[in-house]
Amino acid sequence: MLLRSLIAGLSGLAFFMPHTAMAAVDSGDSAWILTSTALVLFMTLPGLALFYAGLVQSKNIVSVLMHHFAVACLCSVLWVVAGYSLAFSGDGAWVGNLDNLFMSAITFETLSGTIPESLFATFQMTFAVITPALVIGAYVERIKFSAVLIFSGLWLLVVYAPVTHWVWGGGILASWGVMDFAGGIVVHATAGTAAIVAALMLGKRKGFPSSINPPHSPVLTMIGACMLWVGWFGFNGGSALAAGQGAAMAILVTHISAAVASLVWMIIEWRRFGRPSVVGMVTGMVAGLATVTPASGYIGVPGGIILGLAGGYVCYVAVDIIRGKLQIDDSLDVFAVHGVGGILGSLLVAVLATETFSGVGLGDVSVSSQFMAQLGGVVLTVVWTAIASFVILKIAGLAGGLRVSENDEVEGLDLTQHGERGYHTN
Repeated sequence: MLLRSLIAGLSGLAFFMPHTAMAAVDSGDSAWILTSTALVLFMTLPGLALFYAGLVQSKNIVSVLMHHFAVACLCSVLWVVAGYSLAFSGDGAWVGNLDNLFMSAITFETLSGTIPESLFATFQMTFAVITPALVIGAYVERIKFSAVLIFSGLWLLVVYAPVTHWVWGGGILASWGVMDFAGGIVVHATAGTAAIVAALMLGKRKGFPSSINPPHSPVLTMIGACMLWVGWFGFNGGSALAAGQGAAMAILVTHISAAVASLVWMIIEWRRFGRPSVVGMVTGMVAGLATVTPASGYIGVPGGIILGLAGGYVCYVAVDIIRGKLQIDDSLDVFAVHGVGGILGSLLVAVLATETFSGVGLGDVSVSSQFMAQLGGVVLTVVWTAIASFVILKIAGLAGGLRVSENDEVEGLDLTQHGERGYHTN
C-alpha cells in the first residue's frame, strides 16, 4: 500500500500505531515530541482562545475563553477514558475497540515506535483537544454553555476518535492509502464540517450581518495568531513523531505556506478595500497553515509555496461566499478557513507530493489514483461528520437547549452564562 511505502520512507510516520516493537526509547525523538506536545496544547490554551476572543464583541470574551478552557479539560478526560482506545486500539476498519479504557494498557515500559506510548497518547490528546475547540468559532455569542459541553464531549467520541482511527489507527482510509500527515482530514475537515452544521442549526446571531460589531480586539487576535503559528510547528513537525529530516521539512513548508497565504490575503484586501487589516492578514496565516497541514510531511518547498498561494486565495473566496453571498453565520469562518483549507490541502497533496514538486514521491501509485483516494477520504469524512454532528446537536438541544434567549444574547454571554465581565469601566 502507498501509506506503508511512505511510512517506510519517513521514519517518523512509522509510529502512528502504538505498541510497535522497538529496542529502546530514543531520547532525541522523545525530547522533540515532548516539546511538540507542549506546543500543540499551547495552540489551544491560550492561542486559539485569544484568537477567537479578540474576534467577538467585548460582552462575550469571557464566554469564549470559558469555552476553550472547559473543552480542553473535558476532552482530555474523555480521551483518557475512551477516546484514545477508540482511535488507536484494535484493527477494525471503522473504529477501535475498548481494550484500552482509561489507558489501562499503558505502562512505563510500553512504547510507540521510539517514544514512550504515554507520550504518544498525550501528543494525540492535544490534537483531540484542539479539534472540537476549533468548532467553537462557529457558534460563539449565542450558544448555551451546557450545549457546548454536551456537543464537544459526544463529538469527540463519535466523530473525532473514529476518523482518527480511519486515518492514523489503521482503519478504512489507511487501507485506501489516504495521505494525511498532520490532520487536514482528521482535524480540519471534521472541525470545518461540524462548524457549518452548527452554524446552520443554531441560526444567525441577532442583527447578522449588518448590525454585528467588528472584532472588539484585533490586538488579542494578533497575539493568539502568533501563538498558533509557533504552536503549529509542533502540530505539523511533531507529527513526524521523530526528530529528523521529516520533521525539519514539515516545519519549513509549514512556515512558508503561512507566510505566503498571509501576504495573499493582505494583497486581496488592500486591492479590494484600499487598506489591509491585521485581522485579515492573520486569518490568511491560519488559512495557509490549515491548507499545508495534511501535506506537510510529504512535500518540499515548492509545494509549501503553492499551498500558501492556493490556501490564501481559495479560503478568502470561501469566506466571501459563505458569509457574504449565502449569509451563513459561521461566526469566525471556521468552515471557510479550516474546512476549506484542510480539504484543499488534502486534495492537492496528490500532486504536490510528487518528485516533480520536490516531494517524497508516490511510489508506484499514479497521481490520479492518489487523488481519487484523497477525494474518497474527504467525502466519507465530511458526510459522516455532518450526519453525526447534526444528531449530536439535536441531542444537546433536547438535553437543555442550544441557544440562549434573545435577551441573554443582547446582554452578552459573559454575564448571562458566567456572571463575569471581561472588562470593567470606572
